[in-house]
Amino acid sequence: MSDSLPGSLPEPPLWSPSPSRRKQTRMYQFMESVHQQFDATVIDYPSLHRWSCEHKEQFWPFLADYLDIPLKGYASVVEESDAMQSARWFPGARINYAQQMLRHSGSQAALVFCGEFRGESGSRRELSRDQLKALVARAANALRSAGIQPGDRVAGFMPNIPETVVMMLATASIGAVWSSCSPDFGAQGVLDRFGQIEPKVLVAADSYLYNGKEIDCRERIAALVNAIPSIELAVIVPFFDNLKDINTIAKSCHFARFLADDETLTFTELPFDHPLCILYSSGTTGKPKCIVHGHGGTLLQHAKELMLHTDLHEHDTFFYFTTCGWMMWNWLASGLVAGATLVLFDGSPFHPGPDALWRIAERERVSVFGTSARYLAALQKSGFAPRTSCSLENLRVLLSTGSPLPHEGFEFVYQSIGTDLMLASISGGTDIVSCFALGNPMGAVYSGQLQCSGLGMDVAFFNDQGQPVAGERGELVCRRSFPSRPVMFWNDVDGQRYRNAYYSRFEGIWAHGDYGELTPEQGVIIYGRADAVLNPGGVRIGTAEIYRQVDKVEDVLESLAVGQRTQDASDERIILFVRLRDGLTLSAELEACIRKTIRSNASPRHVPALILQAPDLPRTVSGKLTELTVKALIHGEPVNNIEALANPEALAFFYKLPV
Repeated sequence: MSDSLPGSLPEPPLWSPSPSRRKQTRMYQFMESVHQQFDATVIDYPSLHRWSCEHKEQFWPFLADYLDIPLKGYASVVEESDAMQSARWFPGARINYAQQMLRHSGSQAALVFCGEFRGESGSRRELSRDQLKALVARAANALRSAGIQPGDRVAGFMPNIPETVVMMLATASIGAVWSSCSPDFGAQGVLDRFGQIEPKVLVAADSYLYNGKEIDCRERIAALVNAIPSIELAVIVPFFDNLKDINTIAKSCHFARFLADDETLTFTELPFDHPLCILYSSGTTGKPKCIVHGHGGTLLQHAKELMLHTDLHEHDTFFYFTTCGWMMWNWLASGLVAGATLVLFDGSPFHPGPDALWRIAERERVSVFGTSARYLAALQKSGFAPRTSCSLENLRVLLSTGSPLPHEGFEFVYQSIGTDLMLASISGGTDIVSCFALGNPMGAVYSGQLQCSGLGMDVAFFNDQGQPVAGERGELVCRRSFPSRPVMFWNDVDGQRYRNAYYSRFEGIWAHGDYGELTPEQGVIIYGRADAVLNPGGVRIGTAEIYRQVDKVEDVLESLAVGQRTQDASDERIILFVRLRDGLTLSAELEACIRKTIRSNASPRHVPALILQAPDLPRTVSGKLTELTVKALIHGEPVNNIEALANPEALAFFYKLPV
């Protein structure tokens, strides 16, 4: 929680919506509708959330109707046995995710691609709603001509460009299953993922741009096609206007040649839980789990989170800094359901300078801006203040995820980006392709807190005895079933891996693996992953508590903390690795400054036993630092899937570590 002393007055909110703004939000209007329709005692968000969890048979269909999502023909809202993992939502209903994403017509921009700054400018492309629908139709009809049927897999090895969204929607429109990796994945990392799901079609960009440099992908594409026998067709998308030679890639054709001429748009009606997409766990402790999500659950959950919790509207321009290998890309793409204009970006967010994304936000008049906590920390360290350098009068919502956003991150946003913003730190994951805790546009923002638990998500924190706790730390659980649980894991025939992943910790209860707490303000604090929690002297410490303090030290760019077991495994000590600004070394003075900062602002228990300077810290391709990989290395345990890392070369330092 905050640094305030026990018994002290709560900190005032950093931001609250004005009464008029609060009443204009879709969340407020939904709350009023619930009150009128069900005569429920719903007067504020906590009571609305409580009603949504306790009356799921009323909440979820009413939500779908309110957001104009057609769910007709179902026998019941949910069929539940004794086990939460066996629940079936809306059995008998027919739906198609792509149809709802393409329900808006006209000349308004649906997708705007803003490429990385190159030379005098950045590349920009735009597709209107009608142009997007026509292109999706041509791609879907081409897939049908290629023999793709419902249930077949289509894999995208793609940057975040319009063609990726087009191919995802085309795949979904016919009931085939989409899965994507970004082109910064190594060949083995892609093979570990796509090799498990056996796609019939591979869609791949011939190159991409990063940090001003063009990276050619053709050699890796050729290797993938040769290594995955199920691939019958490789569709090669040009990143730039010029067509590259693809003769070395077997079974390949250029995207323009692949597209059909027929612009007739049709949608296959599918069961609620028909597979829509396959996402992957990070894979840092073994081969990635292939997590299958369904049409109905993804659609309903994303519509709720975007249209109610984010207050995304048809007039909005929505940007999220993400790659196609992260679930936030799927979340961004679902912004189409609200009729918003999506701004896509691919490249380095700091090329040619820290203003790169903010110049795009200024030019495109972005109203909802999403990014990672790690990006915000790097932006703060850079000294760049968007508020004083860019015109951001349209910006009203800022979203952050990927890791806990510390108090200092909240303060930086309001000091350096905008004062009248709903800052929504959100948390969920690939496992549910959505959020457990996120924003509330009619509520206040408190430093260090996620505003609320999501509607219909019965979030609690359990202690080791499996009892719910409030105001103290525990493991995040969800006590009731929800529609966006995975449909299954791919190739998990008896469902045992699925059950072990989420339901073995607390019998019959979804255990998410995050460590955090509920606050008196009805918000949520996340301290990090439960499996990375430190335990020196039997005191549980979330790694985010340490990172928050180290981030205050100007010379430290980022840090990573792990627990090292004693020889008899009766205790552990904290080792802190720090990456410093270029040219600096970890002096005795700097080390003393780090220790003092942690001791003064956290506690003596948080102070690491050992601080070491690392040239780089290992992270996944979605940018998350991977504590478990480092923990395995310092204990002499194998790291099985190095290809899951964005920078596997960083491990060399930890292999030879004398600790």
